[in-house]
Amino acid sequence: MDENQTIDHDRIMRINIEEEMKSSYIDYSMSVIVARALPDVRDGFKPVHRRILFGMRGIGNFSNQPYKKCARVVGEVLGKFHPHGDSSVYGALVRMGQEWNMRYKLVDGQGNFGSVDGDSAAAMRYTECRLAKMGERVMDDIEKDTVDMVNNFDDTLSEPSVMPTKIPNLLVNGGNGIAVGMATNIPTHNLSEVIDGCCAYIDNPEITTEGLMQFIPAPDFPTGAYIYGLQGVKDAYETGRGRVVMRAKAEIEAGDSHDKIVVTEIPYGVNKAQLIEYIADLVKEGRLEGISNVNDETGRQGMRIVVDVKRDANANVILNKLFKMTALQSSFSVNCIALVNGRPRLLNLRECIKYFVEHRHDVTIRRTQFDLKKAQERAHILEGLIIACDNIDEVVHIIRASKTPSEAQTNLEKRFELDELQSKAIVDMRLAQLTGLRMDQLHEEYEQLMQTIKSLQEILDNPERCKEVMKEELNEVKEKYGDDRRTEIIPDEHEFNAEDFYPNDPVVITISHLGYIKRTPLTDFKEQARGGVGSKGARTREKDFTEYIYPATMHQTMLFFTKNGRCYWMKCYDIPEGDKNSKGRAIQNMLSLEPGDSVNAFLRIRGLDNEEFLDKHYVVFVTKKGLVKKTSLRAYSRPRTNGVIAININESDEVVDVRLTNGNDELIIANRNGRACRFHEKHVRTMGRVSTGVRGMKLDDDCEDEVIGMVVVNDAENETVMVVSEEGYGKRSLVDDYRLTNRGGKGVKTLNITEKTGKLVAIKTVTDDNDLMIINKSGIVIRMAVAKCRVMGRATQGVRLINLSKKNDTIASVCKVMSAEMEERIEEESKADWEKTNQQIKNDTSSIDTKLEAEGVNTNETE
Repeated sequence: MDENQTIDHDRIMRINIEEEMKSSYIDYSMSVIVARALPDVRDGFKPVHRRILFGMRGIGNFSNQPYKKCARVVGEVLGKFHPHGDSSVYGALVRMGQEWNMRYKLVDGQGNFGSVDGDSAAAMRYTECRLAKMGERVMDDIEKDTVDMVNNFDDTLSEPSVMPTKIPNLLVNGGNGIAVGMATNIPTHNLSEVIDGCCAYIDNPEITTEGLMQFIPAPDFPTGAYIYGLQGVKDAYETGRGRVVMRAKAEIEAGDSHDKIVVTEIPYGVNKAQLIEYIADLVKEGRLEGISNVNDETGRQGMRIVVDVKRDANANVILNKLFKMTALQSSFSVNCIALVNGRPRLLNLRECIKYFVEHRHDVTIRRTQFDLKKAQERAHILEGLIIACDNIDEVVHIIRASKTPSEAQTNLEKRFELDELQSKAIVDMRLAQLTGLRMDQLHEEYEQLMQTIKSLQEILDNPERCKEVMKEELNEVKEKYGDDRRTEIIPDEHEFNAEDFYPNDPVVITISHLGYIKRTPLTDFKEQARGGVGSKGARTREKDFTEYIYPATMHQTMLFFTKNGRCYWMKCYDIPEGDKNSKGRAIQNMLSLEPGDSVNAFLRIRGLDNEEFLDKHYVVFVTKKGLVKKTSLRAYSRPRTNGVIAININESDEVVDVRLTNGNDELIIANRNGRACRFHEKHVRTMGRVSTGVRGMKLDDDCEDEVIGMVVVNDAENETVMVVSEEGYGKRSLVDDYRLTNRGGKGVKTLNITEKTGKLVAIKTVTDDNDLMIINKSGIVIRMAVAKCRVMGRATQGVRLINLSKKNDTIASVCKVMSAEMEERIEEESKADWEKTNQQIKNDTSSIDTKLEAEGVNTNETE
């Protein structure tokens, strides 16, 4: 070290870095929370908004004055009150002037202030602004010592610590902000409704949230649209946190060639341009079918987004999908955190109104005290002037006889017992006030002042009178600036029932080996004769094939069960539609499947809200190792996004089949080696969801044997058992051919397994009203009538059901569906009902047209 360099040890402070970082970060956090990010519960403003309005008032930028450059306002605020970046001030200024963000604008802007498409405002040197009338009302009476004034950043000026607002701005215009460790997000409300709620609270401070909701039913957004369901609103009003579901206002316009979906109002906070772009991307990617074009026709008449629906598509279905897949339905997550006495607090609706009303009470009292003091001071002066006027000759004589004004004041004080203020007012009095008219005016002014003093004193002495004044002022604001609600409320969130948009048609759910799923109308499959080659089925990827085919209807709930024992839920109409030749969509993109897991069984449930149905039905599992488990259906009645554990699976085992029973059914389990075990389900006790089960069938010891399926016997007299082998052989046998035993046995022979037949792959219960759909691993599908397969003994090898044209090809899956004849009969009945309804509509329309023509209305013209 250089000899000239020394260390001043007295100036070095040793500190603990952990304590210093903790202290510094806490100071920073509190600064962000209190002085930047969170609004005050009393006026609903953050410091930057408060300073902008106060700065505009300071330069006389009122609503009845010409506009001033925004740069002028920003400079005023930066230089005097807000020592931060100009972008933060200008951004806050712009937002207060955007009608799609603020329910009631506080700033009147001129120029480019941005758009609902997300366009930013022009630079502040190009735009102009002035206070809106609502912005002025926020600062009413600020000059009457109604709020505390604090020093600015350099202690040269004073600024208000809070605004003496007559407007409950926290609720009316809402707000959002991100602090450190917390955030706030408060929706906008209707001014008239909030003021009615405030008046109700003034009348009854014990009013409940439910009582306040009679006046403030829900938020009211500047962009209108719908609030969909009130449960989230109620949660937010009661706890301060909730989820308000919003839905766009859309109508379907019928056209000659195709229908149109016209959106006129979108949810609050949604970017219109991004919304349209996203819809176009969905159509382009094939995720949303039935749309030919999307246009933005917004103009001076208002917002108008037009979605052109293809000729053969159902506009109601398309609209429902748009709500589900796009921001046309979105949610507002309420997190009502505001500063109360300088501390952040989570507030419910009643507390927000309570603190505003208390603030208004404080402002009213302080203003009244200020006015009373001024009135008393003026009355005191008038008393002196009146004494002088009543003794004017003597007063003039005293003044003329005095050498100086101060001597005149002293002489007047002694003669008439006045104080210094009164004597000075008399000495300063002009000669014009000596006229009779002016003297009468002094007496009249004094009498009026005494009435004013009495009225002001009553406000201070009588709490009920103070409440009346508060309510009068609030109602005055309501009459001047209140308007109708923009956002309509749909109280029952089940008003939009997705099932109303989908006909309950029969479909076929197809799942491929690699996990691709689709639904296809049942009518896409045509019946073929027994022994046919079949038609080309789904296009699949290399080494993939359709493995499972299940019949269902559009309104049914699908319970998906994976081989690892988890359960997932999905409505049939939520499964993507595809034709017979499409490959479908990957299940892992639709369900939250765990790695290495796959769906291999499911149940079709008409409704999970039927309590009696849930209590009387059971879910029965069978695993590859022959275990069975029975659990009440109620255990699977509450859908969860990530699924639930359906059965506890042992290592090297997996779920093979899942069936729904009524508690009094018989089960038949079949194994790969051609045996079947029939037993009553009462032999399997009911267990919980997270359990393993008991032995249902004893397997062979060849290490290759496994359970291939399970059927439920509901009607032993009319049902038959259909089994199919991997080489395309199958047969029907009577249920009674399988003797009833206890669970856990080896069972009896159900198919004579030979090298020609191959191992058993499927077991089904069928009747003559069923068709079989058989698919092999190469993707060939055949549909055949069960009635064409004769019933034979269970120990035979059966007959050939499908010819396997490719070498090493085997049967992959077998499914039973409704017969073609029954399907056609139902279709004809449905068509007849539709034609009858359609004819009735035409008749009604014709009668309306006739009536209109009789009244002189031209029905061929459209407005």
